[in-house]
Amino acid sequence: MPISEKDLFDARTAWGNGLIEISKTFETEGIEMATSVASDMIDNLYGFNLGKVLFKPTLSGGSQTFRPTKDGALSYFVGHNSTYPNDSGFGIKFWREISSDTSAIFIDSDIAMWMGWVTFCDINGKTTKVDKSWGYKLDDEGIIRIILHHSSLPYSP
Repeated sequence: MPISEKDLFDARTAWGNGLIEISKTFETEGIEMATSVASDMIDNLYGFNLGKVLFKPTLSGGSQTFRPTKDGALSYFVGHNSTYPNDSGFGIKFWREISSDTSAIFIDSDIAMWMGWVTFCDINGKTTKVDKSWGYKLDDEGIIRIILHHSSLPYSP
């Protein structure tokens, strides 16, 4: 069965809920439990079981701009990894609400792409809006997996 627009919405929602869960776990139970939650989120949503994921997080640069491994993705979400000393943990920034605005969708059977804006709201009501692209693939078990994750801050001339 091909990927549907509802599947893409559900995948974005699961990703946002996962990020909020990482933040709340960090606040109440500390970094070890937040790391465990983040690891589970990555296992459940990303396609590292299919191979390398094309992952370019918002706040990454230099030789560590791209994160094709689970270890690199996990570090981005929770930091506390000496291999990635510039990671402050995007997932532990007290997120409370995450929403998305679709610009375009491409679906071709078991492969889909989504592009748009994702807005994050933290515990103090401060918002951050990023440009985001996700690529998805259905795995052999029929689970939609993120195989491409590209995020950047909006261009500001």
